[in-house]
Amino acid sequence: MMVLYLLLQPESALPDISTLNPFRAVVIVEEQVTPDWQDKVSSWLVLSGCLYMMAWGNNCSSWDDSVDLANLEVFNFNQIPDANFVMTSWHENEPLKDVFWFSKYSAFHPMVEISNTLILHISYHQRRQELLAQYEDV
Repeated sequence: MMVLYLLLQPESALPDISTLNPFRAVVIVEEQVTPDWQDKVSSWLVLSGCLYMMAWGNNCSSWDDSVDLANLEVFNFNQIPDANFVMTSWHENEPLKDVFWFSKYSAFHPMVEISNTLILHISYHQRRQELLAQYEDV
């Protein structure tokens, strides 16, 4: 199992993360972002192989919606095959440690075994060691 931390500053370019495919993502949103960039990130997650996305932080329920929409768009709003259906959740008013616990012990896809986890940190300030340590400690 691989856990990867990735810092993305708002409006930044999106790197290739397809080697994680399939993966779950904990999206930690600490900055405001434009709707267009949020849509790009959501599509990037789906197209890169994210099969379970958990959003936490600023306006996290909108991330749940945008990833759901991106998943539908990939399949031209037709039925999504079970193995490609992206599970989503948002965790408003919950401690981040609870989201990390959920990711490790409950965020499983019904059709595909997911062994990789991406901690996607949308911020101007890197917290790699802190967030990876918190994830490992739950």
